[in-house]
Amino acid sequence: MSFVETLEPTTLWQHFDQILTIPRGSKNEAKIRQLVIDIAKRNGAEYQVDGAGNVVIRKPAAPGHESAPITILQAHLDMVNEKNSDVAHDFEKDPISPQQDGDYLTATGTTLGSDNGVGVAAELAVLESDDIAHGPLELLFTVDEETGLTGAASLDGGMLQGRRLLNLDSEEEGIVYIGCAGGGDTNLTLPLRSVATPSDTVALNIRLHGLKGGHSGCDIHLQRGNAIKLLVRSLYAISLESKFHLASLKGGGVHNAIPRETFATVAVAAGAKGGLTKALKAEYAAVQLEFGPAEPDMKLEVSDADAPKYVWDTVTADTVMRLITGLPHGVVAMSYDIPDLVETSTNLATVTPKHGSLVIGLSSRSSIDSALAALRQSIRATGVLAGASVEEGNAYPGWKPDLQSPLLAAVKEVHKRELGGEPEIKAIHAGLECGIIGEKVKGMDMISFGPQIEFPHS
Repeated sequence: MSFVETLEPTTLWQHFDQILTIPRGSKNEAKIRQLVIDIAKRNGAEYQVDGAGNVVIRKPAAPGHESAPITILQAHLDMVNEKNSDVAHDFEKDPISPQQDGDYLTATGTTLGSDNGVGVAAELAVLESDDIAHGPLELLFTVDEETGLTGAASLDGGMLQGRRLLNLDSEEEGIVYIGCAGGGDTNLTLPLRSVATPSDTVALNIRLHGLKGGHSGCDIHLQRGNAIKLLVRSLYAISLESKFHLASLKGGGVHNAIPRETFATVAVAAGAKGGLTKALKAEYAAVQLEFGPAEPDMKLEVSDADAPKYVWDTVTADTVMRLITGLPHGVVAMSYDIPDLVETSTNLATVTPKHGSLVIGLSSRSSIDSALAALRQSIRATGVLAGASVEEGNAYPGWKPDLQSPLLAAVKEVHKRELGGEPEIKAIHAGLECGIIGEKVKGMDMISFGPQIEFPHS
């Protein structure tokens, strides 16, 4: 244990201090789950574990509050394992080393795991309290939230009797969240037909890089550039006026990040090399004019390359460029209910050569399930028109805001009484487990809140 256990309120921080000693990366929650169960046993509380490893602990009502409705408190057990490259830390066995920096609690070269360890600690503090007036409680601890919300997706909803839920996984003090986006991924796979590179050509490597990228949910409204879309846009525009051969294309990294860089290799007749380079720079100048304020560090590099043995045939190259140009990226619709909230969006996230094909990955989000389905249907139709095979991952549901929620009204009242003012009410264009739990257990009234947690995965 560390200095953390001496912080106030001590009941909460003692639990968090113990949590810091337990490895609990996603899909490695066995030890933290056992801690939760051991504390339930120590307090004589009934508990239940489902097949996915989610835990529910039941705490009876305080005397005189037996007739109150059941309230569910919910947090996730796992954390993101990230460390600086020069830090020696084994997330399978080493404890997190905390530090205090003024009013902030931080870790030493690693993530702290306050997302969502502080929510777990809060639930355990409530479980062990004997001085809180409360109705019957169900304390829900889910697993594997950070790598796809799979614990909530596999939750046995029959374990929950309550129909109002406080999710403890938000990260801005003074803000209450009442909605989130659902989402689903789509992969479009195009076969690549190649021909021998013409003998009279030279090759160029083209790299667009230095873009900011960002989270495909939280940052999509910032209208940052998508490196894949912008480079292909330029190449397609040039192809309508000049002839060149496209030999390779690769960009993006992961499904939930806006692409920051993209690479292409082209072959062009030796006498046309200068004209192609000039055309690329002209297209880039136009892109800079549009995106310069949002992307001040964006750069285009064109360099000589060794001639590849093969290039894509004309039909393949044209199809790839037309498909990527035609696919959606960015904000599709804003919410009618919540000012300035993105309701529906998609991220053209990755372009990856794989086994003689090109795989284009997109990640779509919406807080309205029908809008998400319609957007993914549009992507599918566009892919099919281009001759691509389409693979859709399972969608997870959104959580539509309910401004008339009785639980929200109660939380606003308590917030005003305890903290001197009403909370700010928001929805988030990213995933929370509330959407999935609400789908699993019909009629669930939910809100999400939490303490100030900054840069949670850093």
